[in-house]
Amino acid sequence: MPRQKIAFLASEVPIALKAKSTLEKRYGSGSVEDADVIVALGGDGFMLQTLHATQHNPAPVYGMNRGTVGFMLNEFSEDDLLERLDAAEEEIINPLRMTALCVDGSMHEALAINEVSLLRAGPQAAKLRITVDGKLRMEELVCDGALVATPAGSTAYNYSAHGPILPIGSDVLALTAMSAFRPRRWRGALLPKRAVVRFDVRNPEKRPVMSDADAKSVRNVASVEIRSEPDVAHKILFDPGHGLEERLIREQFV
Repeated sequence: MPRQKIAFLASEVPIALKAKSTLEKRYGSGSVEDADVIVALGGDGFMLQTLHATQHNPAPVYGMNRGTVGFMLNEFSEDDLLERLDAAEEEIINPLRMTALCVDGSMHEALAINEVSLLRAGPQAAKLRITVDGKLRMEELVCDGALVATPAGSTAYNYSAHGPILPIGSDVLALTAMSAFRPRRWRGALLPKRAVVRFDVRNPEKRPVMSDADAKSVRNVASVEIRSEPDVAHKILFDPGHGLEERLIREQFV
């Protein structure tokens, strides 16, 4: 049976707000708490916001593109929405948990669906020590930054930094450097999904570094630990044949 209780959410751009108003008049709209499915109208950024905001809600999220980038979204149409929701295929993704220790001793946590990144915050390159599962893997990476990406986020910032595209079912993470100076042109690493990655910032006062988890930024970090968070499962709906796995494969042949 088609899902009947729909909650429509939209970004603040006019085209998304207009779509929300049109769809609500046609299909009705309930609260997020009571909804069987949440329909998000916007771009990938708004889709990420919606997933974070509704992560404790059992309803899956079906996104329709009313923004600029729509990798995580379905094509927009006002017609046959109930039938599309009934036929949609569900993907479940786990976010990353970032735990950042700052130079002043404060601790900060955040979840990231796409990636956790570390970026230099001054004129000099960052110097990072990399530990995986408690074992030192690289004494010093001199770079503009580094990130750990999920398969869902592997076509975003990770791909722009020349990192690999990861199939959704691969259960691996990508560790990718941005503008690596030493080791020269280091290509990064593929790690098991269960891996715990730790970056220690060398000389953070002279070479300040910031960390970012899906646009939540923390400045002046001394160390950052990143791990997959299996207790949080984001449920995303896609039209048949247009799920994340198909999109990830298709992206590699563009």
